Amino acid sequence: MRDAVSLERCQKLHPLVRQEVIDTIKQVEQGLPSNIKIRVVQGLRTIEEQDALYAQGRTKPGKKVTNARGGKSYHNYGLAIDFAVMYDHNNDGMFEILSWDISKDADKDGKSEWMEMVDAFKAKGWESGGAWRTIKDWPHLQKTFKRTWQQLFALHNAGKVDTNGYVIL
Repeated sequence: MRDAVSLERCQKLHPLVRQEVIDTIKQVEQGLPSNIKIRVVQGLRTIEEQDALYAQGRTKPGKKVTNARGGKSYHNYGLAIDFAVMYDHNNDGMFEILSWDISKDADKDGKSEWMEMVDAFKAKGWESGGAWRTIKDWPHLQKTFKRTWQQLFALHNAGKVDTNGYVIL
């Protein structure tokens, strides 16, 4: 994994997905030129942080950024990431462009960097928010372990968590 910020965020994911996320991003990045890397912009998000995001654009200033209240997001259980693609436009090591462009194919291999990432995760059983029917959440990837957010929330509320606070699946 080329990005230290992303690695730090991945370390906070649920133990069942943590290494898989790191390894999958490494795999994707191996197929990309060195001036392109993946940024995990969001991983684990507490229920309180989720509620604060939900309030944005509703009861607090700002644009709406989520339709999920606290407990209703796989982020709340460390089972989801949001990502973007970073580009070092002038090869100076600064990675000055953070992009959510799902069609950009900067390495000109016939497939957008975005879809290379999505496809790598889908091959490992992850769900893409870009495939949702109602709201398209292109940066979002989640691994559900065949559990709904309602089931995860119930486990959380019942105290079915490990010593680090992760829901026991």
